[in-house]
Order: sequence, then structure tokens, then C-alpha cells
Amino acid sequence: MSGKRAKLSDVARAAGVSAATVSRALRKPELVSPAVRERIQHVIEEFGYVANPAARALASARTDVIGILVPSLTNNVFADVLRGIYTVAETRRYEVQLANTRYSNLEEENLLRVFLSQKPAGLIVTGIDQSAASRALLKNADCPIVQIMETGDEPIEMIVGFSHRQGAYQATQHLISQGYRRIAFLGARMDQRTQRRLDGYCEALRTQGLFDERLIVTTPRASTVTLGCELLTKLLDKDLCADAVFCNNDDLALGVLFECQRRRIDVPHEFGICGFNDLEMMAVANPPITSVRTYRQEMGECAVRMLIDRIEGRPVERGLVDLGFELIVRQSTQKQSKAS
Repeated sequence: MSGKRAKLSDVARAAGVSAATVSRALRKPELVSPAVRERIQHVIEEFGYVANPAARALASARTDVIGILVPSLTNNVFADVLRGIYTVAETRRYEVQLANTRYSNLEEENLLRVFLSQKPAGLIVTGIDQSAASRALLKNADCPIVQIMETGDEPIEMIVGFSHRQGAYQATQHLISQGYRRIAFLGARMDQRTQRRLDGYCEALRTQGLFDERLIVTTPRASTVTLGCELLTKLLDKDLCADAVFCNNDDLALGVLFECQRRRIDVPHEFGICGFNDLEMMAVANPPITSVRTYRQEMGECAVRMLIDRIEGRPVERGLVDLGFELIVRQSTQKQSKAS
């Protein structure tokens, strides 16, 4: 085959089988005997044959691609979700293709059009706040859809996640229970999931008559540890006697801790700190930082299993899966722990 790109028919002829058998060995190897699969694989390697997904799509009206749309490829939260997706997908015949929406509804619409034009086997999309155009594309898609990172009453098809509002509500209630009364909120980027965390924070304080809008400090900038330092400085410059802070993520919470240490503010006895997501650094900080643990890898695993079950015609027991969350209480919020 030197100087000529191998075709499926070439592989079939050299392996002594039909083109349909070669196609079946590539798409559903469990339906082909081990001996025939081995013979076909040997020819594929010898010829350097690469399957044409576009041609396969024309033949089958669907590729073996699972499209994944996430808002960030650098955020550790989504890295954990992707790890879960790959853990399951790599054991199956499906290929994973990633797209980064960069928190843009318009970019999400454009990427959905690209994916759908390529006839994916299924799509996993982040969140429940798609634009009207994106929702229409997803509702009319000729493939299964799973939304992740949220729960909601009106999923497009299937959904797996947790309540950001309830997670923030429980975290704020914990701070109140520890004796903190001037509890601030620090938020970055302020996407819809962060807005729901802010809503939970506000609700918890209002039920106790402790809400003060001046204690909310937010920015549209992307979250970093350095930004956590800056937002705490901005809060303290207001001189509102804040005695605790709920941060919309762990990067900010770690920055707050560093700034408190720089200013010699005693954490947790003078100032409490709570984060969200419970990344690894929360447990090893000094003092360890309380955070809302979310099950991100499990979410990715669950989403892709649901998707593959639907793709392959198996019933999905639950179309809406709430994985919940867990408040991991650590030293950074234990105001009452100081020895007498």
C-alpha cells in the first residue's frame, strides 16, 4: 500500500473477510471472533489504515464521538469531571472530543452547531443556563444529551449534579452556628452557578436577620488565589467588622487565608473562612480550610455511563441524578475551639 491511502475494502481483502466484518470489528468488536479481530488488526497495522469517521457517519448516521462542552479546561473542578468521563469512556469504543465554551453562551451555540454537524453519538454539556438557541439545538439533537454540574426541574433530557444554592446555604448556616455574625461573601467570575451560591448565602443570613449587602464583594474576573487576597483587602478596607467569609470557590478561600496570615488575623478565632468544592489544598492548608465537597469525578463517570446506556439502547433508571454535597468542617471555621 506504499504511496496510497488504505481503504476499508483494502483491509477486508487482505484479511480475507467482508468490508462489513471489518466495520463491525472496529465498531462493535465483541461481535467478531477473537481470531478474526486479530487478523484484521494485523492488517490495519500493516497498512496504516485509519478509519474515516465522516464516511462512517454517512453510513450509520452517527459517529462514535461523545462531545463534551465545558466552560474551562484549566479549572481543577472541570479537570476532575473530565477525569471521571475518561475513566469510563476509555474502556469503551467511544472517542471523547472536548470543547471549551469559555463561559460564553455565544461560543456554546457555535460549538454545539459544529458538534451536531458531525453527528456525535451523544453530548455532555455543562449547566442548565443555555441560551434559547442552544436549548433549541439540544432539544432537536438526534443524539442523547446529559447536562452536568447542576440539578434542575426542566432538564433537556438527562442531568447529573447537585444544588449549588443548597451547598452555599448549608455552609453559611455552619458559619452562623459557630458564632460568626458578620459573614461576607467573596465571589469571582459570577457565572450562573456562582450566582446560585450567592443566593444560598443570602437566604441563610436573611433567615437569621444577619444579611448586610455591603458584605458582598464580587468581580467578573477569573478566580485565582491572588484574587482572594485582593478581595479580602477590599472587604477589610470597607471597615464593616466582618468576622468570617464564605468564598464561592477554594482558590479565593486560600487567598483569604494567606492575606489573613499576612495581616496577623487569627483564623478561626478572629476570622472564619469557608470555601467551595473541597479541592486537595483545603485539607493541607494551615489551618485546614472548611469547604463544601462536591463529587466531580463521580459526576463525570455517572454522566458518561448514562449517555452510553442511552446510546446503546439500554434503559436509564434515573434521568435526574442528584449526587449531593458534603460540608467538610475543618479548623478554619471552628471559632469555639480556642482553649480557655
